Amino acid sequence: MSHRILRVYADTSVFAGVFDAEFEFGSKLFFDRVTAGVIRIVISTSVEEELNRGPEHLRHLYAEMMDEAELVETSPEARSLSAAYLSHGVVSPRYAVDALHVAIATTAGCAAIVSWNFRHIVSFHRIPLYNAVNALNGYNPIAIHSPLEVLEYGEG
Repeated sequence: MSHRILRVYADTSVFAGVFDAEFEFGSKLFFDRVTAGVIRIVISTSVEEELNRGPEHLRHLYAEMMDEAELVETSPEARSLSAAYLSHGVVSPRYAVDALHVAIATTAGCAAIVSWNFRHIVSFHRIPLYNAVNALNGYNPIAIHSPLEVLEYGEG
């Protein structure tokens, strides 16, 4: 039986994780699932800008993954939803870029967002808040996980 390809938004931390001893294993396994065609990564122009400002090895990884990725614009809907996260106190304005990542993933219709940001994105107490604001604004809930948590998708 064939499985649907899982569309997953990957934030900048997943790419950077490949070069970080703590997150290298999980990031590499995640990207292996991407290149195997099980996961389709969605990358926003915001992530693209962050990666292009990074060191050469990060830019090189991004370039390698672009054949496997779907690039989405940061839409007015995503900016509006991100502002709603801030106005509801899901995160403070200081972490607006984190709220924007979740909003882009949500408005792009991704099944999930993956991140190594356990403080402002993959956070036990913030996930229900993001999804409550999604519901208030007419969006579906979004799954929010670390890259390791989506690796078993499609394995039966």
